[in-house]
Amino acid sequence: MIERKYLAHYLDANFGKTTTSYVRLGKNLEEYNEELNPDVSVNKNIIGEQYVQHNGYEVQADVDPYYYEYDDTLSEKIAKIANERIKDDNAKTTMVDVLLKPGADSSATPTVVWAYREDVYIVPNSVGGDTSGVQIPFTVYKAGNRVKGTWDVSKKTFTPAASSLSD
Repeated sequence: MIERKYLAHYLDANFGKTTTSYVRLGKNLEEYNEELNPDVSVNKNIIGEQYVQHNGYEVQADVDPYYYEYDDTLSEKIAKIANERIKDDNAKTTMVDVLLKPGADSSATPTVVWAYREDVYIVPNSVGGDTSGVQIPFTVYKAGNRVKGTWDVSKKTFTPAASSLSD
């Protein structure tokens, strides 16, 4: 069994600027699941044969709670999206999903098993929260352009692989 902490999710807090600034999600999250939402229909043709039509996925994930923090680039951007009701490509950035493998000892840097980058839209769901702090929970909508590559753990940078996903 792999511990959940080794499946990491990084959002680019720079939202399309020339340089990326990936921030790992999870500080206050007890759970984060990417719901694949497969678009599948099972039908029968007129001669009684059953067939499956798989049209892809509509992947999304809720980040709830998400606590606003002063002087935090990602918090500031999500607050701006919420407060200014920003939509369309102005709420678009990239996300990198990484599976890590722990090093030989507890002080060793983990190695990367796999890494995928994908375009995402960030859509805040509310602003406010309870007495625990200011919250701006949001939904991540995966938007395609999923690319396999490598992840540099120390620099938090993604490099696309030379080959395509169809290999």
